[in-house]
Amino acid sequence: MIQNEHIEEFLRQAHRVGDAGLTVCSSGNLSWRVGDEVLVSGTGSWVPSLTKDKVAVCRLETGEILNGVKPSMESVFHLGVLRERPDVNVVLHFQSPYATAVACMEDTPKDFNVTAEVPCHVGAEIPVIPYFRPGSKELAEAVIAAMKDHNSVLLQKHGQVVCGKDFNQAFERAMFFEMACRIIVLSGGKYKTLTKEEIDDLETYILGKKTK
Repeated sequence: MIQNEHIEEFLRQAHRVGDAGLTVCSSGNLSWRVGDEVLVSGTGSWVPSLTKDKVAVCRLETGEILNGVKPSMESVFHLGVLRERPDVNVVLHFQSPYATAVACMEDTPKDFNVTAEVPCHVGAEIPVIPYFRPGSKELAEAVIAAMKDHNSVLLQKHGQVVCGKDFNQAFERAMFFEMACRIIVLSGGKYKTLTKEEIDDLETYILGKKTK
């Protein structure tokens, strides 16, 4: 199922994530569903400069490694989200500067809707997951559960995860997530958010349906 052109596209998208500053060195990981198989950035790989020999190919249903490359230790939640969400094909775990600063705040924001782009693209509600060791079963279970009905989550003292139907949608969610957190940080905590009525107005006239 996985062809060389799929791997080349996966590398291109990984490098785009790195070029945008969403991951640094070995932080973060990326996955892409192609039919019944999934490409995942490999253990210890650097997403910004990912190479072919660091791309794992796994069977979606079982997690079986098909090409001998060990996937990221976070692949459990990548595969879990893809199994639970047939509408999703890409999962991105990233650690961008401002969003990660927010993830490490003593008082985590309860509302990220500082601009219309957040409810329209990132999600009107962003679950905040308490700290679990990276790669742990507890973290994987928490991310999978939260993303059954949300497209973006914040991991305390860790980073962020977004998903999308394709690379562009996942990338857009990550970038607007980072933008919202940049506003929150640069405002020094003195920021306004959209009211429920304003969000409902966006859903009615722009989205045409409720956001997750």
